[in-house]
Amino acid sequence: MTSHVVIEADGGSRGNPGPAGYGAVVRDSDGQVLAERKESLGVVTNNVAEYNGLIAGLAAAAELGASTVDVRMDSKLVVEQMSGRWKIKHPDMQPLAERAKELAAGFSRVKYEWIPRAQNAHADRLANEAMDAATGKPAAGRPGTAGKKTARTGAATGSAAAAKTGAADKPQLPTRKPDRAAVAWTGARGTPTRLLLLRHGQTEMSALRRYSGRGDVPLTELGRAQAAAAAKRLAATEGLVVDGVDGGVVPIISSPLTRTKQTAQAVADALGGRVETHPGLIETDFGEWEGLTFAEAADRDPELHSSWLGDSSVPPPGGESFDVVHRRVRKARDELIAEHGGRTLVLVSHVTPIKTLLRMGLDAGPQLLFRLHLDLASLSIVEFYPDGNASVRLANDTSHLA
Repeated sequence: MTSHVVIEADGGSRGNPGPAGYGAVVRDSDGQVLAERKESLGVVTNNVAEYNGLIAGLAAAAELGASTVDVRMDSKLVVEQMSGRWKIKHPDMQPLAERAKELAAGFSRVKYEWIPRAQNAHADRLANEAMDAATGKPAAGRPGTAGKKTARTGAATGSAAAAKTGAADKPQLPTRKPDRAAVAWTGARGTPTRLLLLRHGQTEMSALRRYSGRGDVPLTELGRAQAAAAAKRLAATEGLVVDGVDGGVVPIISSPLTRTKQTAQAVADALGGRVETHPGLIETDFGEWEGLTFAEAADRDPELHSSWLGDSSVPPPGGESFDVVHRRVRKARDELIAEHGGRTLVLVSHVTPIKTLLRMGLDAGPQLLFRLHLDLASLSIVEFYPDGNASVRLANDTSHLA
C-alpha cells in the first residue's frame, strides 16, 4: 500500500476514429513502476482513448490503496476538462468524464498536470502496443516517437491536382484525404489541426486604405457579397467536414470585431454552424494611427513609422507592436489546438493575425509580415501537426471572388 502515486496515461486512435488503445502507468513517489495497464478499444477517437487511459490509471491507483494522486497526461483536453476549466461538450466524453470523476472522488486529492508528449513516453508505448494489437501490425514511425495518430493532410493543390480533376481554371481546396507522399517528405507525424484562415470582407476603412485595427466598423455591401462568396466556397468544398463532433459542423471562430463576425456568420449560415469568438484573433492595435492612411501616418511620425516598418518590436504610438501580436496569436493558436486538436477550424480574422499564423507555419521571421500580401476575403490554409511540424497549404486565394 502506498499513500501517494503518480499516474501517467495516454491513448490514441489510428484514423481518429480508428483502431484505438490506451496505456497507463502508476508510479510511486520515487518513480518506481507499481502498475501498468493497456487495452485495445476497437474503433474510437483519440479523446475517447485518452479518457479510458485516465480511468484505467485511476482504477489501478485505487487498487494500490493510494490516497493522493498526481495525474500527468499530454492531452490538454482531458487535463483541462478534469480540472474544471473547460466544459465537456461532446456526448462521447461526458460519461467517461463522469466515471473518471467518480474514481477521483475516492482519493483525498487528485491533481492534474499537462506534460509534453516526450515526457509521457512510457504510457505512449503501452497505448501503441494496444493499438498494434487492435490493428494486427506494428505502429508506423520512428523509434521513440508517439504513433498515436495517423497523419491526414490535404490533397495536392496547383496544376497537378487540377490536371487530375479537370479543374485547371480554379484552384481547389485540399481535402482531408491522406497525402502520404507529402507526409513522408516532411516527416510530419500525427493528425494535423487544419486552420482555414479567412480574412474579413471590405469595410469603408479598407476601401480607403486606412489603418483599421480595433475600430469596430461593419462590412460594406461589397464586403457582405465577398463574405457570401467565401462562405459558398467553403460550403462546397469536399472534405471540409471531417468528423461528427458537434453535429458534424467544423468550429467557426472569429475575432470579436463586427467585420469579422459578419463574415463568420455568412460562413456559419452556409455550413449550418454557429460563430464563436476568440480575443486572440483581433487585429493589431494601431493606436494613434487608427484611421490614418499609410502616407498620413508617415507624415505624422516619420522616424517612428520608418522604424516600425523594419522592426517588429516597435509599436505605433499608443498601440501594439507586431511582436506583441505574435505572442498573442501564438497563445490563441495553442489554446485552439488544445481544444480542437486534429480537426479543421475556420478562423475569420484580420491581416496581421492571419499573416502571423502563416509565419508560424513557415517558421519564418518577422519580415514576412511586410512581404506577404493578403486580399480582402482571401483564404489561406495552414496545418499544425502534434509533433511540431507545420505545412502552409494555401495563401491569399481569392478565386471565389472572380
